[in-house]
Amino acid sequence: MRLKTYAAPTVQEAMALVRLEMGDDAIIISTGATPDGRHAEITAAIEATGAEPDANPLAGEEEPDDVLAAVRHSLIHHGTPAGLAERLALAAATFGDPDTSMSLAGALESAFAFQPLRPGATDRPLMLVGPPGVGKTLTAAKLLAREVMAGRPVEAISTDTRRAGGVEQLAAFTRILSLELRTADSPRLLTEALSQCRTDSAVVIDSPGCNPYNATEMADLGACARAVDAEPVLVLATGGDPVEAADIALAFAEIGAHRMVATRLDMARRLGGLLAAAAGARLGFSDFSVTPHVADGLSAIDPVTFARLLLPERRIPDRRPAARASHANEAVP
Repeated sequence: MRLKTYAAPTVQEAMALVRLEMGDDAIIISTGATPDGRHAEITAAIEATGAEPDANPLAGEEEPDDVLAAVRHSLIHHGTPAGLAERLALAAATFGDPDTSMSLAGALESAFAFQPLRPGATDRPLMLVGPPGVGKTLTAAKLLAREVMAGRPVEAISTDTRRAGGVEQLAAFTRILSLELRTADSPRLLTEALSQCRTDSAVVIDSPGCNPYNATEMADLGACARAVDAEPVLVLATGGDPVEAADIALAFAEIGAHRMVATRLDMARRLGGLLAAAAGARLGFSDFSVTPHVADGLSAIDPVTFARLLLPERRIPDRRPAARASHANEAVP
């Protein structure tokens, strides 16, 4: 009889792992919690006679390596496409580090590029692009705030002139930062706006949300980026369907995006869509956001941080101001 213990955030998710690997014939031996009390734990068994059609075909008759199993189960929990999850799990197992997070970090580093946003006067302008509602304008505000607080010169341009309130939203932030916000709604006007920017400044361009399946919208967006030789940087909200995320990323990669900012990590518990997007469109990971507060800004994402977010013990930091967090706690009966 083959015996194995599975852990996941909930009993339902642990049971899903049992069914995924052992199939419907698995016998539940015990249920409970992990020693730290943070996750549900199920011990299951299956008769080892004959073929086990739902078992991992790479595991053979032996128990899978601890790192391999832990990484595979975590990636499946996050909704990572099966093929990608298996490739990353196998890569993690080859590192042989007893720390599962470090093994997964090694696999991520070997599979993806990690390129934080560090705008500079000698670099191309950064144009934040993506579907509607993913947080491009807030990301632009955070990026501008980071440069201002670091004492580096930066310029802001918005091409989001057709959406009601599009320019006004970013303008509210640039006024606080004492920055002039220039606007443009065509490649020609964008070229003119860029020519008015200081030559020693980095430039951040906020763009309108574009339907990745609308050829006209995407062509217009690409034309604006090419007119000023801007680098399109995809802004993508966390938690979406992995297949859809991959399709969206591919559409924006076709107009020149090769890096991605992940937003709303504080509102999502499944990160497989980010992995699918990056893998399908060959995008590098740059920064991520876990808070709507502009002052907290963006954090560069690196393989170790990402690995720890993907594993069961992931923690999203609470970046609320201390006073607000204290007040919220007092309101709880």
